[in-house]
Amino acid sequence: MSTVKHTLTPVPRQRRRREAVENDQFAAFARRVIAAHGRRVATGDVEALRDLVALSANLDQAIGEAVLGLRAFGYSWAEIGARLGISRQAAQQRWGGQP
Repeated sequence: MSTVKHTLTPVPRQRRRREAVENDQFAAFARRVIAAHGRRVATGDVEALRDLVALSANLDQAIGEAVLGLRAFGYSWAEIGARLGISRQAAQQRWGGQP
């Protein structure tokens, strides 16, 4: 007979994989918007060039937040690096020092 009270014993934290909901479509939409912005600048809208370049900084910040969120969710540097086509060390060097 077991004396462990399962209601009082903490369950080990397990990583739950979130279902991908329309990620491919959402990413395709974002790519189309960015491409359209680039075409607009290319047609002579020089004032919008600064905004287009700022998108790069926004994207870098979003990637950093996503990586840190995945780490907090329990993903390893090796798993993250593999998805990005880089080594574990490269992923950790790139995003490991962010708060």
